Amino acid sequence: MGKAKDIREAVERELRHDPLIDAADVAVRNIDGNVALTGTVPSYPQYLAAARAAAGVAGVTDVHNHLEVVLPPDDRVADAALTDEANSQLAVSASVPEGVEAMARDGNVMLTGTVSFASQRAAAESAVSGLTGIRNIQDKIDVVFDVEQPHVKQLVVKALETHGLPRTAVAVDVRGNTVMLVGQVRTQAERDAVVGAAWLGPRVMAVVDEIQITG
Repeated sequence: MGKAKDIREAVERELRHDPLIDAADVAVRNIDGNVALTGTVPSYPQYLAAARAAAGVAGVTDVHNHLEVVLPPDDRVADAALTDEANSQLAVSASVPEGVEAMARDGNVMLTGTVSFASQRAAAESAVSGLTGIRNIQDKIDVVFDVEQPHVKQLVVKALETHGLPRTAVAVDVRGNTVMLVGQVRTQAERDAVVGAAWLGPRVMAVVDEIQITG
């Protein structure tokens, strides 16, 4: 019980001290390192930042982000205007290929289209995530073609080395468009870094995460 309380309090402290997050209406629950965030935040970037902050706390093995974005009245944008702005941002991004489109409904932005690399899908999310008026993003973009296994392995190894972990800490197995990750890391943040690196591989359509967190 004491350890669970310590983790919860550490996450709460991290959220309070993060200048990018207004955590006044955020509640934290923890069960054996599984942290759930509930409550509200006033913007979508804060929704993302809260999950990142919680994942970086020692002892956290998983983060369930149940936060709701409740926009201040001045930040609400009509769906038609938000759709136009989101598509404009996609069009000017050099990292997003043609054919990726956005549609807003009640502040929820859906991204659709086809790309060749998972990094392009991530770039599409990044291009629109900071727009005023967004409450959530649904990424329905498809990634096509086969995965280049050596490239994915190189990305994963770089992520491991960045966190001071041995190259052999996580094994990478590529099957078609799916990357399988098996191994052990110390924190949720390290696992997120490795999984994120795998998604950056060319033509990755799915990542099967079987990484264990040792704490």
